[in-house]
Amino acid sequence: MERAMEQLNVQLTRLTRSLRRARTVELPEDNETAVYTLMPMVMAGQHRSVSELLQNSRFDVNYAFGRVKRSLLHIAANCGSVECLVLLLKKGANPNYQDISGCTPLHLAARNGQKKCMSKLLEYNADVNICNNEGLTAIHWLAVNGRTELLHDLVQHVSNVDVEDAMGQTALHVACQNGHKTTVLCLLDSGADINRPNVSGATPLYFACSHGQRDTAQILLSRGAKYLPDKNGVTPLDLCVQGGYGETCEILIQHHGRLFQTLVQMTQNDDIKENMVRQVLEHVSQQSDSNYHKILSSLAEVATTNGHKLLSLSSSYEAQMKNLLRIVRIFCHVFCLGPSSPNNDNDMGYNGNKTPRSQVFKPLELLWHSLEEWLVLISTELERNNKNSSSNTEIASLLLKQHASDCLETTPKLSCLLDPQIVMEAKADGEDVISMTANRLSAVIQAFYLCCSCQMPQGMTSPRFIEFVCKHDEVLKCFVTRNPKIIFNHFHFLLECPELMSRFMHIIKAQPFKDRAEWFYEHLLAGQPDSDMVHRPVSDSDILLIHRDSIFRSSCDSVSKSTNEKLKQGIAVRFHGEEGMGQGVVREWFDVLSSEIINPDYALFTQSADGTTFQPNSNSSVNPDHLNYFQFAGQILGLALYHRQLVNIYFTRSFYKHILGIPVNYQDVSSIDPEYAKNLQWILDNDISDLGLELTFSVETDVFGAMEEVALKPGGTSILVTQENKELLLSGMPEIDVEDWFRNTEYTSGYSVLEPVVQWFWEIVRRLTQEERILLLQFVTGSSRVPHGGFAFLMGGSGLQKFTIAAVPYTPNLLPTASTW
Repeated sequence: MERAMEQLNVQLTRLTRSLRRARTVELPEDNETAVYTLMPMVMAGQHRSVSELLQNSRFDVNYAFGRVKRSLLHIAANCGSVECLVLLLKKGANPNYQDISGCTPLHLAARNGQKKCMSKLLEYNADVNICNNEGLTAIHWLAVNGRTELLHDLVQHVSNVDVEDAMGQTALHVACQNGHKTTVLCLLDSGADINRPNVSGATPLYFACSHGQRDTAQILLSRGAKYLPDKNGVTPLDLCVQGGYGETCEILIQHHGRLFQTLVQMTQNDDIKENMVRQVLEHVSQQSDSNYHKILSSLAEVATTNGHKLLSLSSSYEAQMKNLLRIVRIFCHVFCLGPSSPNNDNDMGYNGNKTPRSQVFKPLELLWHSLEEWLVLISTELERNNKNSSSNTEIASLLLKQHASDCLETTPKLSCLLDPQIVMEAKADGEDVISMTANRLSAVIQAFYLCCSCQMPQGMTSPRFIEFVCKHDEVLKCFVTRNPKIIFNHFHFLLECPELMSRFMHIIKAQPFKDRAEWFYEHLLAGQPDSDMVHRPVSDSDILLIHRDSIFRSSCDSVSKSTNEKLKQGIAVRFHGEEGMGQGVVREWFDVLSSEIINPDYALFTQSADGTTFQPNSNSSVNPDHLNYFQFAGQILGLALYHRQLVNIYFTRSFYKHILGIPVNYQDVSSIDPEYAKNLQWILDNDISDLGLELTFSVETDVFGAMEEVALKPGGTSILVTQENKELLLSGMPEIDVEDWFRNTEYTSGYSVLEPVVQWFWEIVRRLTQEERILLLQFVTGSSRVPHGGFAFLMGGSGLQKFTIAAVPYTPNLLPTASTW
């Protein structure tokens, strides 16, 4: 039995050896071929196979292969194949061998966070201080990737934690740039130089700020980091503002209070994008009420200084104009986002410090006072020119000298306002005072409007500014008559206030349509983050899927499911069952849809007498969805205008006036029924006493084939039109009935008829003369006439709309406004 067992063991041993010999593949003798046999095994961590192949091989484990000239030890360190790495080290692999870029296996292990490989390499005397060709050591790689747990182990072996790369950057620089807080703390605790500059003079704090790393900047500043610029004078604050890093900027200001004023002054730097400065100031101002007030007050002072420089004829117009408007825009943006904004819930208009919001505007009052002085000066010269044009030059010179003298006496800050010598030299070259000042004053007027507007609830025009324009009407008209570009460059307020627009309409209409259109679109897209946004691609969920056989209804459904913001950002249309998309399809959609809007089947619009224009159908109620469809039609027209698409519809002049909020008069009838308008004009021009026309204050209208008589005023069907009252028919009642006005007034925003201020209002109105009441009515409605039927039939921008009195947040010196009409 024992003998049998011995024989069995011998056979098993022979079999094992035979199997082992059968599976073993010997390495090729040349290193180049052998290394490509071993490399996949090393990458896969097959250390036993590698061991067996190397056992009886003459392969040089330090053989460098490939274009980068790396050894198998590099491969093992890079892939984290610890067992293969140890095997190669035992076979004599050099842990400090550098590839063509100068990287050792330790560099690669550190870069990829291979902790075990790093430990084994250190056991075999890997040098942690070796730099690659770019000067990077292993600790640089750990700092780049924030491998703090590995860095703790490695720094114990490092002789110099501040070793620099080729650019003079230490591990602390790169850790700060990448925002690795724990890595920064580890390096600082290990003795890293917190203020060490690189070759361009950039410190670790500079690197943190360059990428908006708030937390690492906080660590550095709390450890005593100095606020230092680089060799080009660029500071950490410059970097924060250029990148729009509000939080990091806030940290800098907390540790260096003097930077607050520096930040405000940076609003004048054209090299920094306005939206970046605005973003930083917005963040800093919202951290506390004191910050908010300080920023606004400081901006107001800077704007005032720049405004006075602009008004000084010795200054550069372009530079100062851009500076002033840029600062004022930023000022208004910060103000409107703060606690004192008229659009927030704080009705008293106070911020957290109980400081009246008008307080921050006080520095600017000096500039507005100077603007008023200039406009009075121009007005005086215009009057004198009209009286005696031959003495124009002499008078202007005297006025300018006197004005400069007065400014110096009354307002010390205006000492730079005017240099009489410069004025005289300019006039000697043929320029007059209006030409020299028009653009400058217009830019300040634009700034004044922005500041007035930001103090008002959204959509309301400042009564103060309306009063200002009316007061200086002649001078402003003189400016734009001489140089119409002023309208497009500075008078954007005309687009927001129809009352003011009407004063300049004759000048505006005289300008090329292209210029007017560009002016409109420039204003329409003003303030948007990216004006090209409307052309950006849209996602599949935003595509309007339209059915051609029901284009009106399917378009209405699709548009109603989207939001206005999405539709403004871009429009993509796809017709059901068709693959085509793009601007051509969008244009087709607008064209076909516009034809459908005036389709008589929907009863929305009727054709006028001229056969080419359309107006709302008075019988549209026959369509139960007519109100929704009218709203949809308005959306489509608005989108077409916004995206510069053409529509195949022309409306009557009276309807366009309704859309624009411009009062309609009897002459507008000519676009609907020219013959009827001609007859009305004849009635006005001739005596109708003995003609027997038997006209009454009523009109006949066709309601589905049946003529119905509609009274134009209570009892109008029985009141005859005579020579004495025919003006009444076309222009409304000249007498204003205050009690009718009182009965047909509505109250909103918390007001009621019982409010003391409302009762005071009506007491004053009752004491007004008829002329004064007419002026009040004109201010509110744009028309001095009461409509037929009295105040119950007042027309607003969207139809019948009663006279409304609304409460607005308290603002010192705020006058009544009609902008809610």
